[in-house]
Amino acid sequence: MTDSVTDRVTDDDAVLTRVEGRAGHLTLNRPRALNSLTHPMVTRIAEALTAWERDPAVETVVIDGAGERGLCAGGDIRLIHQDVTSGGGAASRAFWRDEYRLNVRIARYPKPYVALMDGIVMGGGVGVSAHGGVRIVTERSRVAMPETTIGFVPDVGGTHLLARAPGELGTHLALTGVPVGAADALRCGLADHVVPSGQLPALTRDLAVEPVADVLPRYAVEAPAGTLDGRREWIDHCYAAETVEEIVDRLMAVGEPAAKETAETLLAKSPTALKVTLAAVRGARALGSLERVMEQEYRVSCAALSRPDLIEGIRAQVIDKDRRPRWTPAALAEVTDAEVADFFVPPVDGDLRLGDAP
Repeated sequence: MTDSVTDRVTDDDAVLTRVEGRAGHLTLNRPRALNSLTHPMVTRIAEALTAWERDPAVETVVIDGAGERGLCAGGDIRLIHQDVTSGGGAASRAFWRDEYRLNVRIARYPKPYVALMDGIVMGGGVGVSAHGGVRIVTERSRVAMPETTIGFVPDVGGTHLLARAPGELGTHLALTGVPVGAADALRCGLADHVVPSGQLPALTRDLAVEPVADVLPRYAVEAPAGTLDGRREWIDHCYAAETVEEIVDRLMAVGEPAAKETAETLLAKSPTALKVTLAAVRGARALGSLERVMEQEYRVSCAALSRPDLIEGIRAQVIDKDRRPRWTPAALAEVTDAEVADFFVPPVDGDLRLGDAP
């Protein structure tokens, strides 16, 4: 998720669509806001996918982001803050219902969906890319689900993706929100191929005239070394603990400087968000299908709207920018199991129902 800035891009221009040869192109076009997602953008993407699904001339869909900084840094969290403080959260719930449907739509899309995950890809940006059939990262990619930093919980299918990562790597990424590069994105199942960023224009041009399966081998390269594999031993040990408190204790005691730094990172996050995130990732493992996990995420997201930490986290990060959130409760020990369980109760205005996986 990202801070938004005022720009001159209208709703109609925030997602640019075009067809070049056999490929339909979606370009997220709010570069000054790092292409942060709004409800009209989600609607426009969905409409384009519907049109191209029915068009036999369009054989491939490609999504990228305008500007030099990245594909998308997430949902526009200033709009959530405005909605909750002035409108009670109804607009945010409506946005999430359509966004989560879009995420599942992308995962089940019948044509190759090629996501160019160059630069920053976070939160909602992961939702419109990492569920695609062909996910391309570059040496510039920084992929993350940073929601606990703002008192929120990974959504857009993030808990589904991270629950399927090897060992406890997904738990580590979900709780800390740390970004990963190309190699670790592949290792965690968030991407499929590495292509040098400078080669993306040529790859895109080739997709206009050739199938993805013929184009990719010409551009894909071996991923550079990552960092997570070298930390697997302490990550798997520490995050296998039953509670967030015990995870922190293990990180402090394991004797690795990186583990101690990780513990300090966790202790700066929202205690409630950490405990709900741990429950959500473990629940996602049991639920299995993306559809069931997205329904769980919708319940959690709606519950967060009525809790203090989400609005406080957005305030601290992007409204006042003091980076000093005052979490409620302030300590892990003060967050009860009952309070965590309440996040998983269906919202009063109705559940999200996504049908069954094919």
